Amino acid sequence: MTTLEVLATGPQATVQDLGRPGYAAMGVGCSGAADRRSFALAQRLVGNDEALAAVEVLIGGLSLRTDEAVEVAVTGAGVEVLIDDGEGPVPMGLNARHTLRAGATLTLGQAASGLRAYVAVRGGIDVEPVLGSRATDTMSGIGPKPLSEGDRLPVGRGAGELPATDLAPVAGFDEDGVTLRAVRGPRDDWLADAEHLTQTTWTVSDKANRVGARLNPPEGATLRHAEQDRQLPSEGAARGAIQVPPSGEPVLFLADHPVTGGYPVVAVVVDEDVDRAAQLRPGQKVRFTWA
Repeated sequence: MTTLEVLATGPQATVQDLGRPGYAAMGVGCSGAADRRSFALAQRLVGNDEALAAVEVLIGGLSLRTDEAVEVAVTGAGVEVLIDDGEGPVPMGLNARHTLRAGATLTLGQAASGLRAYVAVRGGIDVEPVLGSRATDTMSGIGPKPLSEGDRLPVGRGAGELPATDLAPVAGFDEDGVTLRAVRGPRDDWLADAEHLTQTTWTVSDKANRVGARLNPPEGATLRHAEQDRQLPSEGAARGAIQVPPSGEPVLFLADHPVTGGYPVVAVVVDEDVDRAAQLRPGQKVRFTWA
């Protein structure tokens, strides 16, 4: 079987697919690719079914070596793509399909924009599934462990026809600021002023990961609960939920979010925009608008 040897991982690299929906009643979240749009594009470029697994890379720094020729694609964050066939690394295109010859290495540089890149290999990453999914859930620990140097990733054989194009033009990421659409509720009445959410420019804090991103307000502009001592029983939570703890700093839930939470969810980001939220970097500005 063809394998990819992990030579370097960068800050974090995990195996991801479309997740394991349907287990929330057991306390197991869906997980899966944080930016599903970029993930799906990588899969299509190499002729894979979108249900197959790929590698999600935080910031960049991943390096893989193949023992047999394979087709790969890299999408998502604005990383430099380098392929070394033994004669030195050569820059290659992002959002494009490339052939790795036997013994060649694929290396991703640090992202200049965006946060998460995806590496798909024709046939998919064929690690052992857990509860029907090969996704790494960093919060629960379910699924394969985050990748480590020396790991060998088996490559499957379940690919379809290659698409006619090997390149997909994709708009770059807006580094100046991002506006995300959201719908109100279900607990927006717990805030003293729910409109404050959309009237404020928030900053992504350094407390951001696959579980969610805490947003920092301008000085003195935190969200206030209408009743400071009011308690809320745990309720179900969804990807894209905006939860407000007593500190008044909203938390935007992402792929590995908990299935329940005890703080009010005052809005939910439109599902299509959650993929954009997954590419937000610490320090980036965010605004919300009502959908």
